[in-house]
Amino acid sequence: MTVETDLVPRPIRSNLVRLRTLIVLRWFAICGQLAAITVAQRMFDLDLNLGLCFLAIGASIVANLIAVFVFPENKRLSENQVAGMLMFDIAQLVFLLFLTGGLNNPFALLVLAPVTISATTLTTRTTAILGVITIGLISFVALWHLPLRTDMGFIMRMPQDFVWGFWIAIVIGVIFLGVYAGRVTTEVHAMSDALAATQMALAREQKLTDLGGVVAAAAHEFGTPLATIKLVSSELAEELKDRPELLEDIELIREQADRCRDILRSMGQAGKDDLHMRHAPVGAVVREAAEPHAQRGKDLHYDIAPSGGSDPRQPVIDRRPEIIHGIRNLVQNAVDFATANVWVDVFWDDQEITIRIVDDGSGFSSQMMGRIGDPYVSRRRPSSRRPGYDGMGLGLFIAKTLLERSGAEMTFANGREPFEEAAVAGTRGGAIVEAKWTRERIGATGQADRVALGENIPFPIGTEAPLKEG
Repeated sequence: MTVETDLVPRPIRSNLVRLRTLIVLRWFAICGQLAAITVAQRMFDLDLNLGLCFLAIGASIVANLIAVFVFPENKRLSENQVAGMLMFDIAQLVFLLFLTGGLNNPFALLVLAPVTISATTLTTRTTAILGVITIGLISFVALWHLPLRTDMGFIMRMPQDFVWGFWIAIVIGVIFLGVYAGRVTTEVHAMSDALAATQMALAREQKLTDLGGVVAAAAHEFGTPLATIKLVSSELAEELKDRPELLEDIELIREQADRCRDILRSMGQAGKDDLHMRHAPVGAVVREAAEPHAQRGKDLHYDIAPSGGSDPRQPVIDRRPEIIHGIRNLVQNAVDFATANVWVDVFWDDQEITIRIVDDGSGFSSQMMGRIGDPYVSRRRPSSRRPGYDGMGLGLFIAKTLLERSGAEMTFANGREPFEEAAVAGTRGGAIVEAKWTRERIGATGQADRVALGENIPFPIGTEAPLKEG
């Protein structure tokens, strides 16, 4: 099956590295560095510059504590942020190697770790830059470093040939692991993108198949009455040959019956190429996504308007399956936990389009606020859970993943302060979920750039019959 690039756009890959992952890895590195320095001093009686060593380790501890308290646990890092953290780790480790013998220190091999992480998560260009910097710093400490001295004044070092052999091994390791890990990761990402495109194409084809089934059923149901109309009109035409003023009307009825038959026959094929199925006003897309939950006992309120002095006409966006399904899951989550009302706000300006969903329930639990969007976690306060509901966060995880793949920036909040526990029906005091896209990422263009949708494939039914006067 061929997937057209204009119908199934390449998904935007979400940021792959969680801040929490790098924080945990850095804690392991900190513990290992403290243990190595302690053992070197106590068991091997090495004379180390403990002040500078602990200063380097303390910098990593401070950086980790800032990341823990400032950012949520499930924050996904951008490429520049990951590169910055890895560059910090490389510089910190090389500084420790400078203080502890350079390449005479066997722990110099650990500089391969940041480059490997970069190769699996970042672009080739960023990985190459980190690799060159790593090789340059390792080369520096191979030539200039503080020697490892014992308390008796002896210097512990390898023969120079072994030092240069170790340097060559590290350089080869940086290059080989970077290339190997990057190649494997690229293949995995390519397969993931191909599967995602296939799923989107299959979803679209499933909708078209369902539409074809509806058309076939309609054609079957309308077949008998249309045949009856055609038969009766033919008999009347035979009887009214001497009444031309009535015969013209009978001929028109017969032609329109044939036209209805041809329309039903051609809708299945023409619908697949109908450009209106690919794009729609943002309000129509949101209403379509929320419609399955409109009759579940909660009132849905829509506020669709431009922000500020923007163009009042609704922007036309791509009707991507991931956008519709993601918004539908967010509305479902709001309806599940709302007391009586859910508000769906849609607003836009010349650069961005925002969709905000608010309910009047108890909101997100403050303990889980940092993990919203992770699967298999509870999403709301226990008091807000509807009877018999056993939510694990999968719906919100799927919605967040799908919308971020479409280019959305997701934010989660509550409509009131954490200490205000009482839920007030009819007020926007519950959970607030906001998805924001730039116009380019959601397929919307400015009003000045909007062009006609183009010519759809016409129904093969001839020309419209003129209305008869009189």
